[in-house]
Amino acid sequence: MTALPTTGRAWHLVSRPHGTPGPDDFALRASPVTEPAEGHVLVRNHYFSVDPYMRGRMGDTPGYAYFPAYPLGEPLPGHAVGEVLASRAPGLAPGDPVLHFAGWREYAEVPAAEATPLDTDGIPLTAYLSALGMTGLSAYAGLFEIAGFRKGDTVFVSGAAGAVGSQAGQLARLNGARRVVGSAGTDEKVRVLVEEFGFDAAFNYRAGPVDQQLREAAPDGIDLYFDTVGGDHLEAAIGALHEHGRVALCGAIAQYNDVEAPPGPRNLAQAIGKRLSLRGMIVTDHQNLLPRFLEEVAPLVRSGELTWRETVTEGIERAPETFLGLFTGDNTGKALVRLDPQAPAR
Repeated sequence: MTALPTTGRAWHLVSRPHGTPGPDDFALRASPVTEPAEGHVLVRNHYFSVDPYMRGRMGDTPGYAYFPAYPLGEPLPGHAVGEVLASRAPGLAPGDPVLHFAGWREYAEVPAAEATPLDTDGIPLTAYLSALGMTGLSAYAGLFEIAGFRKGDTVFVSGAAGAVGSQAGQLARLNGARRVVGSAGTDEKVRVLVEEFGFDAAFNYRAGPVDQQLREAAPDGIDLYFDTVGGDHLEAAIGALHEHGRVALCGAIAQYNDVEAPPGPRNLAQAIGKRLSLRGMIVTDHQNLLPRFLEEVAPLVRSGELTWRETVTEGIERAPETFLGLFTGDNTGKALVRLDPQAPAR
């Protein structure tokens, strides 16, 4: 039996951020690694995810904390993939690849029931943190369950070069959208949207007013808006939506670090006359869709019909900067931290 490590490092939240988090809000601490308890497994994490929703749980930001705030002084959770090092549970053996929710650390002891075995036949391990993970399910649930996508829809996706937005746009295209338009924060990301992800049009929201650029990209208006940004993007979408248009409110990353509540869209009254449907979503409400989602999307991943980008940071030491980079647009696609330089790359 391979000897287990004696210690492992984990990132802890040590203070509540006010506004944009900073490095002093986090601390990297070492703790002992021991044999797992009965019914548990010990996992060596290869990759873990950093996600915008975590900002709401770091403090008491009104409207964005979907769950209780993270306790101070405890390791931060988050989705991670890795391999079982030691097991005291039937059905899981050393070497098995698993997904779990004890990221932001090098080694994790988790109950076997919370470690999901992964099928890596033709599917990269990191896909379960992106295209086949929470972000992919968010895109799927938001598009089909929340916004009621219909074949022939014209779809606008904000933050479309991000992990969720890039999947939402592709799923719309692959399911018969008439036109898919996306926004992104750099000209290079705009190129990726069109040339790699197959969007019909895209624009750099920093290059001019969003409403004007959206009118140019979708001159006949839109039927469905998938929102990951909020703010001026939501206002522009309300103006461009047809009657009975639908909006999936998946995120509002432009506002997560605000210390005061931002003003609402100035044209919200249009939602009345247009009879718009604006519906918020939290992905954990849609776990019932997971089997259907995997059945439909896993073959698209295997065939390469649906693709994704990853921005991978090497080393646990850089986790906070990777997280903070989400709010300045440093990532294209899914932002991941790789812990083990020997871990298989995509």
